Amino acid sequence: MAENGLVKQLISRGVTIPCPQSVQIGPEVLPERISGQGVTIHGGCRLFGEKTLILPGAELGAEAPVTVKNCWVGPDVKLQGGYFEGSCFLQGASMSSGAQVRSGCLLEEGARGGHTVGLKQTILLPFVTLGSLVNFCDCLMAGGTDEKNHSEVGSSYIHFNYTPNQDKATPSLIGDVPRGVMMNQRPIFLGGQGGLVGPVRITYGVVVAAGAIVRKDLLKENTLLLGSPAIARTLHFRPGIFSNLKRIVTLNTIYMAQLVALRRWYVEVRSRFMDRDPMDKALFQGALETLDLALNERLRRLGQVAERLGERDAEEEGGPGPKAQEFHKRWGEMDAAIRGALDFAGNPALRESFLECLERRTSEAESDYLGVIRGLTPEDQGLGTRWLQGVVDETCKRAWAVVPGLGIGGA
Repeated sequence: MAENGLVKQLISRGVTIPCPQSVQIGPEVLPERISGQGVTIHGGCRLFGEKTLILPGAELGAEAPVTVKNCWVGPDVKLQGGYFEGSCFLQGASMSSGAQVRSGCLLEEGARGGHTVGLKQTILLPFVTLGSLVNFCDCLMAGGTDEKNHSEVGSSYIHFNYTPNQDKATPSLIGDVPRGVMMNQRPIFLGGQGGLVGPVRITYGVVVAAGAIVRKDLLKENTLLLGSPAIARTLHFRPGIFSNLKRIVTLNTIYMAQLVALRRWYVEVRSRFMDRDPMDKALFQGALETLDLALNERLRRLGQVAERLGERDAEEEGGPGPKAQEFHKRWGEMDAAIRGALDFAGNPALRESFLECLERRTSEAESDYLGVIRGLTPEDQGLGTRWLQGVVDETCKRAWAVVPGLGIGGA
Protein backbone atom coordinates (compact mmCIF):
# COMPACT_ATOMS: atom_id res chain seq x y z
CA MET A 1 0.00 0.00 0.00
CA ALA A 2 1.09 3.56 -0.65
CA GLU A 3 0.59 4.42 3.01
CA ASN A 4 2.91 1.64 4.11
CA GLY A 5 5.49 2.89 1.63
CA LEU A 6 5.31 6.37 3.13
CA VAL A 7 5.72 4.95 6.62
CA LYS A 8 8.86 3.17 5.46
CA GLN A 9 10.15 6.39 3.92
CA LEU A 10 9.67 8.25 7.20
CA ILE A 11 11.44 5.52 9.13
CA SER A 12 14.31 5.68 6.66
CA ARG A 13 14.50 9.45 7.29
CA GLY A 14 14.96 8.81 11.00
CA VAL A 15 11.40 9.19 12.30
CA THR A 16 10.69 6.90 15.25
CA ILE A 17 7.51 4.88 14.62
CA PRO A 18 7.32 2.10 17.26
CA CYS A 19 4.29 0.38 15.69
CA PRO A 20 4.43 1.15 11.96
CA GLN A 21 1.66 -1.29 11.02
CA SER A 22 -0.86 0.83 12.92
CA VAL A 23 0.17 4.21 11.49
CA GLN A 24 -1.63 5.64 8.46
CA ILE A 25 -0.04 8.27 6.22
CA GLY A 26 -2.21 9.80 3.49
CA PRO A 27 -0.72 9.56 -0.01
CA GLU A 28 -0.77 13.36 -0.31
CA VAL A 29 1.56 13.84 2.69
CA LEU A 30 5.02 15.01 1.61
CA PRO A 31 7.76 13.05 3.43
CA GLU A 32 10.23 15.92 3.03
CA ARG A 33 7.96 18.05 5.25
CA ILE A 34 8.43 15.66 8.18
CA SER A 35 11.75 15.97 9.96
CA GLY A 36 13.74 12.88 10.78
CA GLN A 37 15.38 14.53 13.81
CA GLY A 38 13.82 13.34 17.06
CA VAL A 39 10.27 13.03 15.69
CA THR A 40 8.16 10.24 17.21
CA ILE A 41 4.84 9.01 15.83
CA HIS A 42 3.20 6.50 18.17
CA GLY A 43 0.81 3.70 17.27
CA GLY A 44 -2.62 4.50 15.90
CA CYS A 45 -1.69 7.93 14.53
CA ARG A 46 -2.91 9.21 11.17
CA LEU A 47 -1.41 11.99 9.06
CA PHE A 48 -3.24 13.67 6.18
CA GLY A 49 -2.88 16.76 4.02
CA GLU A 50 -0.16 18.09 1.75
CA LYS A 51 0.40 21.05 4.08
CA THR A 52 1.24 18.87 7.07
CA LEU A 53 4.61 19.89 8.50
CA ILE A 54 6.42 18.33 11.46
CA LEU A 55 9.65 19.82 12.81
CA PRO A 56 12.41 18.26 14.95
CA GLY A 57 11.56 16.92 18.38
CA ALA A 58 7.80 16.73 17.84
CA GLU A 59 5.90 13.83 19.36
CA LEU A 60 2.46 12.59 18.31
CA GLY A 61 0.20 10.19 20.20
CA ALA A 62 2.04 9.51 23.47
CA GLU A 63 -1.25 9.17 25.38
CA ALA A 64 -3.75 8.21 22.66
CA PRO A 65 -3.92 8.09 18.86
CA VAL A 66 -3.57 11.40 17.06
CA THR A 67 -5.04 12.51 13.74
CA VAL A 68 -3.26 15.43 12.08
CA LYS A 69 -4.67 17.05 8.96
CA ASN A 70 -2.91 20.00 7.33
CA CYS A 71 -1.26 21.26 10.51
CA TRP A 72 2.07 22.98 11.04
CA VAL A 73 3.74 21.28 14.02
CA GLY A 74 6.75 23.15 15.33
CA PRO A 75 9.83 21.88 17.17
CA ASP A 76 9.32 19.96 20.42
CA VAL A 77 5.54 20.15 20.14
CA LYS A 78 3.63 17.40 21.96
CA LEU A 79 0.22 16.43 20.60
CA GLN A 80 -0.66 13.66 23.03
CA GLY A 81 -4.00 12.50 21.65
CA GLY A 82 -6.97 13.74 19.65
CA TYR A 83 -7.84 15.47 16.38
CA PHE A 84 -5.94 18.43 14.93
CA GLU A 85 -6.75 20.24 11.69
CA GLY A 86 -5.68 23.45 9.94
CA SER A 87 -3.77 24.84 12.91
CA CYS A 88 -0.23 25.91 13.80
CA PHE A 89 1.78 24.98 16.89
CA LEU A 90 5.02 26.79 17.70
CA GLN A 91 7.94 25.47 19.74
CA GLY A 92 7.04 23.55 22.86
CA ALA A 93 3.27 23.88 22.56
CA SER A 94 1.36 20.86 23.81
CA MET A 95 -2.13 19.36 24.00
CA SER A 96 -3.13 16.36 26.08
CA SER A 97 -5.36 13.45 25.06
CA GLY A 98 -8.93 13.99 23.93
CA ALA A 99 -8.16 17.31 22.26
CA GLN A 100 -10.17 18.57 19.31
CA VAL A 101 -8.34 21.46 17.65
CA ARG A 102 -10.15 22.64 14.55
CA SER A 103 -9.00 25.13 11.93
CA GLY A 104 -7.66 28.60 12.60
CA CYS A 105 -5.84 27.91 15.87
CA LEU A 106 -2.38 29.27 16.64
CA LEU A 107 -0.61 28.12 19.80
CA GLU A 108 2.61 30.01 20.40
CA GLU A 109 5.64 28.88 22.40
CA GLY A 110 4.82 26.85 25.49
CA ALA A 111 1.04 27.29 25.18
CA ARG A 112 -0.68 24.16 26.37
CA GLY A 113 -3.97 22.47 27.16
CA GLY A 114 -5.00 19.64 29.47
CA HIS A 115 -7.10 16.68 28.45
CA THR A 116 -10.36 17.01 26.52
CA VAL A 117 -9.92 20.58 25.28
CA GLY A 118 -11.87 21.89 22.30
CA LEU A 119 -10.46 24.79 20.27
CA LYS A 120 -11.41 26.53 17.01
CA GLN A 121 -10.23 29.91 15.77
CA THR A 122 -8.28 30.23 19.03
CA ILE A 123 -4.99 32.07 19.47
CA LEU A 124 -2.88 31.52 22.57
CA LEU A 125 0.22 33.67 23.02
CA PRO A 126 3.29 32.21 24.76
CA PHE A 127 2.77 30.08 27.88
CA VAL A 128 -1.02 30.51 28.10
CA THR A 129 -2.38 27.38 29.76
CA LEU A 130 -5.81 25.77 29.54
CA GLY A 131 -7.02 23.23 32.09
CA SER A 132 -8.99 20.11 31.28
CA LEU A 133 -12.55 19.82 29.96
CA VAL A 134 -12.35 23.25 28.35
CA ASN A 135 -14.25 24.60 25.33
CA PHE A 136 -12.45 27.77 24.28
CA CYS A 137 -13.31 28.64 20.67
CA ASP A 138 -13.11 32.10 19.06
CA CYS A 139 -10.74 33.68 21.58
CA LEU A 140 -7.35 35.35 21.75
CA MET A 141 -5.56 35.12 25.09
CA ALA A 142 -2.25 36.57 26.27
CA GLY A 143 -0.56 37.48 29.54
CA GLY A 144 2.30 36.42 31.75
CA THR A 145 6.05 36.24 31.32
CA ASP A 146 7.22 32.62 31.36
CA GLU A 147 6.43 28.98 32.12
CA LYS A 148 5.68 29.68 35.79
CA ASN A 149 3.95 33.05 35.45
CA HIS A 150 1.30 32.70 32.79
CA SER A 151 -2.36 33.33 32.04
CA GLU A 152 -4.52 30.33 32.78
CA VAL A 153 -8.04 29.00 32.24
CA GLY A 154 -9.34 26.63 34.91
CA SER A 155 -10.85 23.25 34.17
CA SER A 156 -14.47 22.85 33.08
CA TYR A 157 -14.52 26.27 31.43
CA ILE A 158 -16.46 27.44 28.38
CA HIS A 159 -16.49 30.41 26.08
CA PHE A 160 -20.11 30.84 25.01
CA ASN A 161 -19.63 31.74 21.36
CA TYR A 162 -23.05 31.03 19.84
CA THR A 163 -26.07 33.28 20.33
CA PRO A 164 -29.86 32.81 20.17
CA ASN A 165 -29.69 34.75 16.90
CA GLN A 166 -27.55 31.91 15.56
CA ASP A 167 -24.45 34.00 14.94
CA LYS A 168 -20.85 33.68 16.04
CA ALA A 169 -19.85 37.33 15.91
CA THR A 170 -18.65 36.70 19.45
CA PRO A 171 -14.82 36.71 19.62
CA SER A 172 -13.43 37.50 23.05
CA LEU A 173 -10.15 39.28 23.70
CA ILE A 174 -8.38 38.22 26.89
CA GLY A 175 -5.37 40.50 27.09
CA ASP A 176 -4.21 42.10 23.85
CA VAL A 177 -1.55 41.88 21.15
CA PRO A 178 0.49 45.11 21.56
CA ARG A 179 1.38 44.33 25.17
CA GLY A 180 0.94 40.57 25.09
CA VAL A 181 3.68 39.91 22.53
CA MET A 182 6.18 41.61 24.86
CA MET A 183 5.56 38.98 27.56
CA ASN A 184 5.79 41.62 30.29
CA GLN A 185 2.23 41.79 31.61
CA ARG A 186 0.55 40.31 34.65
CA PRO A 187 -1.30 37.07 33.91
CA ILE A 188 -5.05 36.70 33.65
CA PHE A 189 -6.77 33.91 35.58
CA LEU A 190 -10.19 32.52 34.69
CA GLY A 191 -11.37 30.22 37.48
CA GLY A 192 -12.70 26.75 36.75
CA GLN A 193 -16.34 25.81 36.17
CA GLY A 194 -16.97 29.27 34.76
CA GLY A 195 -17.48 30.92 31.42
CA LEU A 196 -17.35 33.97 29.18
CA VAL A 197 -20.36 35.16 27.19
CA GLY A 198 -18.71 36.50 24.06
CA PRO A 199 -17.85 38.99 22.88
CA VAL A 200 -16.06 40.43 25.91
CA ARG A 201 -12.71 42.03 26.68
CA ILE A 202 -10.60 41.28 29.75
CA THR A 203 -7.43 43.15 30.64
CA TYR A 204 -4.25 42.05 32.38
CA GLY A 205 -4.15 41.21 36.06
CA VAL A 206 -7.83 40.26 36.22
CA VAL A 207 -8.79 37.24 38.30
CA VAL A 208 -12.22 35.67 37.82
CA ALA A 209 -13.32 33.44 40.68
CA ALA A 210 -14.31 29.84 40.07
CA GLY A 211 -17.88 29.42 38.92
CA ALA A 212 -18.34 33.01 37.73
CA ILE A 213 -19.86 33.81 34.34
CA VAL A 214 -18.35 36.91 32.71
CA ARG A 215 -20.96 38.87 30.75
CA LYS A 216 -19.35 42.32 30.62
CA ASP A 217 -15.92 43.72 29.82
CA LEU A 218 -13.36 43.71 32.64
CA LEU A 219 -11.02 46.56 31.75
CA LYS A 220 -9.70 47.60 35.17
CA GLU A 221 -6.34 45.93 35.82
CA ASN A 222 -5.57 43.90 38.92
CA THR A 223 -9.16 43.26 39.95
CA LEU A 224 -11.03 40.21 41.23
CA LEU A 225 -14.48 39.26 39.95
CA LEU A 226 -16.34 37.12 42.46
CA GLY A 227 -19.38 36.68 40.24
CA SER A 228 -22.94 37.88 40.51
CA PRO A 229 -26.33 36.20 41.07
CA ALA A 230 -28.33 35.15 38.06
CA ILE A 231 -30.99 37.58 36.83
CA ALA A 232 -34.31 36.08 37.93
CA ARG A 233 -36.66 37.59 35.40
CA THR A 234 -38.27 36.77 32.06
CA LEU A 235 -38.05 39.07 29.05
CA HIS A 236 -39.71 38.94 25.66
CA PHE A 237 -37.31 37.61 23.04
CA ARG A 238 -37.64 38.39 19.34
CA PRO A 239 -35.31 36.38 17.08
CA GLY A 240 -33.21 38.36 14.66
CA ILE A 241 -33.12 41.53 16.74
CA PHE A 242 -29.58 42.75 17.47
CA SER A 243 -30.32 45.18 20.29
CA ASN A 244 -26.61 45.61 21.05
CA LEU A 245 -25.38 46.13 17.49
CA LYS A 246 -22.96 48.92 18.38
CA ARG A 247 -21.24 46.67 20.93
CA ILE A 248 -21.09 43.75 18.51
CA VAL A 249 -19.51 45.86 15.77
CA THR A 250 -17.13 47.61 18.19
CA LEU A 251 -15.77 44.46 19.81
CA ASN A 252 -15.52 42.54 16.56
CA THR A 253 -13.58 45.39 14.96
CA ILE A 254 -11.20 45.65 17.91
CA TYR A 255 -10.61 41.89 17.77
CA MET A 256 -9.90 41.97 14.05
CA ALA A 257 -7.59 44.95 14.52
CA GLN A 258 -5.64 42.86 17.03
CA LEU A 259 -5.27 40.13 14.41
CA VAL A 260 -4.01 42.72 11.91
CA ALA A 261 -1.42 43.89 14.46
CA LEU A 262 -0.36 40.33 15.26
CA ARG A 263 0.13 39.58 11.58
CA ARG A 264 2.23 42.72 11.26
CA TRP A 265 4.31 41.51 14.21
CA TYR A 266 4.91 38.22 12.43
CA VAL A 267 5.90 39.93 9.18
CA GLU A 268 8.27 42.43 10.78
CA VAL A 269 9.57 40.59 13.86
CA ARG A 270 8.83 36.87 13.89
CA SER A 271 10.20 36.46 10.37
CA ARG A 272 13.67 37.30 11.69
CA PHE A 273 13.63 34.26 13.96
CA MET A 274 11.97 31.74 11.63
CA ASP A 275 14.29 31.64 8.64
CA ARG A 276 16.98 29.16 9.66
CA ASP A 277 16.05 26.49 7.12
CA PRO A 278 13.25 25.62 4.68
CA MET A 279 11.17 23.83 7.33
CA ASP A 280 11.45 26.79 9.69
CA LYS A 281 10.32 29.09 6.90
CA ALA A 282 7.42 26.74 6.15
CA LEU A 283 6.36 26.96 9.79
CA PHE A 284 6.39 30.75 9.52
CA GLN A 285 4.21 30.61 6.42
CA GLY A 286 1.86 28.28 8.27
CA ALA A 287 1.51 30.80 11.08
CA LEU A 288 0.70 33.55 8.57
CA GLU A 289 -1.85 31.34 6.84
CA THR A 290 -3.46 30.57 10.19
CA LEU A 291 -3.75 34.28 11.01
CA ASP A 292 -5.32 34.87 7.61
CA LEU A 293 -7.83 32.11 8.33
CA ALA A 294 -8.63 33.73 11.67
CA LEU A 295 -9.23 37.17 10.15
CA ASN A 296 -11.33 35.78 7.30
CA GLU A 297 -13.47 33.88 9.80
CA ARG A 298 -14.16 36.99 11.84
CA LEU A 299 -15.04 39.00 8.74
CA ARG A 300 -17.35 36.22 7.59
CA ARG A 301 -19.13 36.03 10.93
CA LEU A 302 -19.66 39.79 11.24
CA GLY A 303 -20.73 39.88 7.61
CA GLN A 304 -23.44 37.34 8.41
CA VAL A 305 -24.85 39.75 11.01
CA ALA A 306 -24.94 42.51 8.39
CA GLU A 307 -26.65 40.17 5.95
CA ARG A 308 -29.33 39.16 8.44
CA LEU A 309 -30.12 42.79 9.15
CA GLY A 310 -31.00 43.14 5.50
CA GLU A 311 -33.46 40.26 5.68
CA ARG A 312 -35.88 42.29 7.83
CA ASP A 313 -38.05 45.10 6.57
CA ALA A 314 -37.39 48.43 8.25
CA GLU A 315 -41.15 49.00 8.52
CA GLU A 316 -41.97 45.77 10.35
CA GLU A 317 -42.04 45.55 14.12
CA GLY A 318 -38.51 45.17 15.34
CA GLY A 319 -37.12 45.88 11.89
CA PRO A 320 -33.67 47.42 11.57
CA GLY A 321 -33.40 51.09 12.42
CA PRO A 322 -31.28 53.58 10.48
CA LYS A 323 -28.05 52.56 12.23
CA ALA A 324 -28.59 48.91 11.44
CA GLN A 325 -29.53 49.75 7.87
CA GLU A 326 -26.34 51.75 7.46
CA PHE A 327 -24.27 48.85 8.75
CA HIS A 328 -26.04 46.44 6.40
CA LYS A 329 -25.62 48.64 3.35
CA ARG A 330 -22.01 49.57 4.00
CA TRP A 331 -20.66 46.27 5.27
CA GLY A 332 -18.77 45.63 2.03
CA GLU A 333 -16.88 48.92 2.46
CA MET A 334 -16.11 48.09 6.08
CA ASP A 335 -14.82 44.65 5.11
CA ALA A 336 -12.55 46.28 2.51
CA ALA A 337 -11.30 48.85 5.04
CA ILE A 338 -10.24 46.14 7.48
CA ARG A 339 -8.55 44.04 4.81
CA GLY A 340 -6.82 47.15 3.49
CA ALA A 341 -5.29 47.77 6.90
CA LEU A 342 -3.14 44.66 6.39
CA ASP A 343 -0.89 46.85 4.25
CA PHE A 344 -0.48 49.44 7.00
CA ALA A 345 2.95 49.03 8.63
CA GLY A 346 2.33 51.46 11.47
CA ASN A 347 4.02 54.70 12.44
CA PRO A 348 7.34 54.68 10.50
CA ALA A 349 9.36 56.34 13.26
CA LEU A 350 8.13 54.00 15.99
CA ARG A 351 8.51 50.97 13.75
CA GLU A 352 12.07 51.78 12.72
CA SER A 353 13.12 52.69 16.26
CA PHE A 354 11.78 49.43 17.64
CA LEU A 355 13.32 47.32 14.87
CA GLU A 356 16.67 49.00 15.50
CA CYS A 357 16.40 48.06 19.18
CA LEU A 358 15.52 44.52 18.16
CA GLU A 359 18.46 44.29 15.79
CA ARG A 360 20.81 45.56 18.46
CA ARG A 361 19.52 43.07 21.02
CA THR A 362 19.74 40.21 18.53
CA SER A 363 23.39 40.97 17.77
CA GLU A 364 24.27 41.33 21.45
CA ALA A 365 22.49 38.23 22.75
CA GLU A 366 21.22 34.88 21.59
CA SER A 367 19.01 34.60 18.52
CA ASP A 368 16.20 32.88 20.46
CA TYR A 369 12.91 34.72 19.94
CA LEU A 370 11.70 34.45 23.53
CA GLY A 371 15.06 35.44 24.97
CA VAL A 372 15.42 38.44 22.69
CA ILE A 373 11.94 39.86 23.28
CA ARG A 374 12.04 39.34 27.04
CA GLY A 375 15.55 40.77 27.11
CA LEU A 376 14.49 44.11 25.65
CA THR A 377 14.48 47.04 28.05
CA PRO A 378 11.07 48.31 29.25
CA GLU A 379 11.65 51.41 27.12
CA ASP A 380 12.30 49.31 24.01
CA GLN A 381 9.26 47.14 24.69
CA GLY A 382 7.21 50.29 25.13
CA LEU A 383 8.26 51.43 21.66
CA GLY A 384 7.05 48.16 20.19
CA THR A 385 3.78 48.32 22.08
CA ARG A 386 3.06 51.86 20.88
CA TRP A 387 3.91 50.84 17.31
CA LEU A 388 1.50 47.89 17.36
CA GLN A 389 -1.19 49.83 19.20
CA GLY A 390 -1.00 52.35 16.37
CA VAL A 391 -1.78 49.55 13.92
CA VAL A 392 -4.77 48.53 16.04
CA ASP A 393 -6.04 52.10 16.33
CA GLU A 394 -5.65 52.86 12.63
CA THR A 395 -7.47 49.67 11.64
CA CYS A 396 -10.38 50.54 13.92
CA LYS A 397 -10.43 54.14 12.71
CA ARG A 398 -10.67 53.09 9.07
CA ALA A 399 -13.42 50.57 9.76
CA TRP A 400 -15.55 52.80 11.98
CA ALA A 401 -15.30 55.76 9.58
CA VAL A 402 -17.35 53.72 7.11
CA VAL A 403 -20.36 53.59 9.49
CA PRO A 404 -20.44 57.00 11.21
CA GLY A 405 -24.08 56.52 12.15
CA LEU A 406 -23.11 53.90 14.74
CA GLY A 407 -21.12 56.54 16.62
CA ILE A 408 -18.18 54.28 17.47
CA GLY A 409 -14.92 55.81 18.63
CA GLY A 410 -15.93 59.29 17.64
CA ALA A 411 -16.48 58.20 14.01
